[in-house]
Amino acid sequence: MLNRIESLLSEIRGLSAASAAEAEQLRIKYLSKKGTVSVLFDEFKSVPPAEKKAVGMALNQLKNEAQQRIQDLKEQFDNAETSEGKVDLTLPGTSFPIGGRHPLSVVRNQIADIFARLGFSISEGPEIEDDWHVFSALNFPPEHPARDMQDTFFIHKNPDVLLRTHTSSVQVRVMEKQQPPIRAIFPGRVFRNEAISARAHCIFHQIEGLYVAENVSFADLKQTLLYFVREFFGENSEIRLRPSYFPFTEPSAEMDVSCSICGGKGCNVCKYTGWLEIMGCGMVDPNVLDLCGIDSKKYSGFAFGMGIERIAMLKYHIKDIRLFFENDVRFLEQFKSAL
Repeated sequence: MLNRIESLLSEIRGLSAASAAEAEQLRIKYLSKKGTVSVLFDEFKSVPPAEKKAVGMALNQLKNEAQQRIQDLKEQFDNAETSEGKVDLTLPGTSFPIGGRHPLSVVRNQIADIFARLGFSISEGPEIEDDWHVFSALNFPPEHPARDMQDTFFIHKNPDVLLRTHTSSVQVRVMEKQQPPIRAIFPGRVFRNEAISARAHCIFHQIEGLYVAENVSFADLKQTLLYFVREFFGENSEIRLRPSYFPFTEPSAEMDVSCSICGGKGCNVCKYTGWLEIMGCGMVDPNVLDLCGIDSKKYSGFAFGMGIERIAMLKYHIKDIRLFFENDVRFLEQFKSAL
């Protein structure tokens, strides 16, 4: 019995394993209920009394060394797995890609910042509107041909509920609740039933502006817009105003800015005119003031509106408006530096 124990002890001291699974197999082979060491303990009861003390001490030594050896083998693989997943705090950190604002948000914020320097606040309103705020209060009489200028998405009729076609509806809401002086801009998303192409979309964004106070003149409008253009496009930019028609302003004008690409000399972007159209503007029609509860005999004002996509396309030389809505990361990543 002692010889068997001694032989088994030498065998256990030389055990090795190539994996945690092999170490577990060794535990089963030697220390399980039917393992080699356990079998020897079962045979201990047949050992003569005179040898029990020596054999018992040898068996206990065998069991302890077998347990310790197999435990060491297991810990070897446990430590290896732990070290593989351990974070080395001395190594440089892993960099993660940083997102950025959408180019339309960048341009919107830049425009808002410029007008904020002139004292304009920001007001917003609902995208689902009624006929009064989108048309009637803005001098669009029922059945008036001017309503056909904007192909509208109606949600239901009688009463008319629709997706707003311009953020002028927010101007009406502000004038209904606030008496002059009023100086605010109105950014937001608008909707028109238009075919989607490189130059047009059924969803786009606008920023409109309104200034109502005593003795507001067309000269105030021109100077305000000239300041905006030079702050946004560069100090050498120029503007020109061309007569136009809008139901809610009189007189009305379309405003062009000198082409920033060719410096006004003419190129394919400005169609060799040296000018780029960017917005409509005009003096608020007295009838609009009266409909909103403002005394048109005491107060006057101007309004203007521009498409954010249009401004962004001019600023970044983008030729297809659809790129703003496709969420192509390759396109959006170009504007990280514009934050």
